[in-house]
Amino acid sequence: MTDATPPTGTGPLAKREARLAWGLLFPTLAAVSLVVILPLLAVFWISFKPVTLADLRPPTPIVREDIRGDLEAPGDEATLRYRLRNSSQDQPIRGVTLSDAWPDGLEAGELDPACAIADGRLSCNFGDWEGGQRVTLRIPVTATETYLAGPPATDSPPAMTGSATNVLTSFDFTAENFVRVFDGDEFWSVLGVTLFYTIFGTLGALVMGLFAALLLNKSFKGQGILRGLYLFPYVAPVIAVAFAWILLFDPFSGSANALLLQMGVTSQAINFFGERPLALIMVTLFEIWRYFPLSFLFILARMQSIDHDMYEAADMDGASPFQKFWYLSLPQLLGILSVLFLLRFIWTFNKFDDIFLLTGGNAGTRVLTVNVYEQAFALSNIGAGAAVAVVIFCCLLLFSVFFFRVMSREEGL
Repeated sequence: MTDATPPTGTGPLAKREARLAWGLLFPTLAAVSLVVILPLLAVFWISFKPVTLADLRPPTPIVREDIRGDLEAPGDEATLRYRLRNSSQDQPIRGVTLSDAWPDGLEAGELDPACAIADGRLSCNFGDWEGGQRVTLRIPVTATETYLAGPPATDSPPAMTGSATNVLTSFDFTAENFVRVFDGDEFWSVLGVTLFYTIFGTLGALVMGLFAALLLNKSFKGQGILRGLYLFPYVAPVIAVAFAWILLFDPFSGSANALLLQMGVTSQAINFFGERPLALIMVTLFEIWRYFPLSFLFILARMQSIDHDMYEAADMDGASPFQKFWYLSLPQLLGILSVLFLLRFIWTFNKFDDIFLLTGGNAGTRVLTVNVYEQAFALSNIGAGAAVAVVIFCCLLLFSVFFFRVMSREEGL
């Protein structure tokens, strides 16, 4: 009797199931590609290009038409003027042409050699233009009875054509943006501020959320109301709570300074958001206060799912509250704490709005995301801003690899 051999390869049913699975996954994959992958590739593409805000629109020839003089009676003379320019200051435009309808009865004087009037149209071929080039075309004209009976010369808008290389779609690349990012000590100081803000903001939010969950893990009167109040910092609009903190700690009219002065803690007002390193500490405390409710919710949900029989057995053995927390609760919470640390680290590293609203990145609170904004919009250098964004992505990618390889794989990871 021979042993039966299992079938090898993929059968028709398995192939149909695979096609069905890919068909069901296609909308999700397409959405992820459009929302995540394509913008990420675009940022990488722009980071290697010398792109400014002015380069977001491709170079185009621009024309303005007017008449210098009055054409009110037959024989009146004037000058039909076309003011033309290249919209870009450094990118050339090839094959620039001008075309405009020529009114009946309007007699033209001497024309520019690049222009001609035929079949009721003015046509000009200017060839190639350098960046920032300007041309003023003046045509002396004389009015006749036929012209005065028709529409004015400026009634029909002139049209211009020309082709130019768009710096966004060209294949010219440069590493100048990254050289500019890493040049000098500024980048490393900004990176240090970012790491301080991220690490202490993340750990502080986790620790504060853990303490809040321990407080509200017991049933007592008013527990639901207190839980709702704990969620206020997270659900409140960031612009509202940020300006509330600014008013509270204002050095001239803030309640915090008034209280400190009356208690004799300080002899003069403290500029909480305007002095180094106090400003960085304040924005970190704001980060902890605003985002600890998220940690609180996840930790509390995990704590309520722990079997209470272990705590009853620990009570019978005479374990102290700290021992029950350290040996029973904490091992059960390591999984959710690891997930929260990973998420909060990534989110805090990418934070922009909190710091920008509180300090605008001043007084030693300039993080990498604020640097992206300043490079891209304040300095109008989109390429340098994209390069900083790529650096942020690489930092988070390295952190994620380190986290999953070094940190222990607890449940939920």
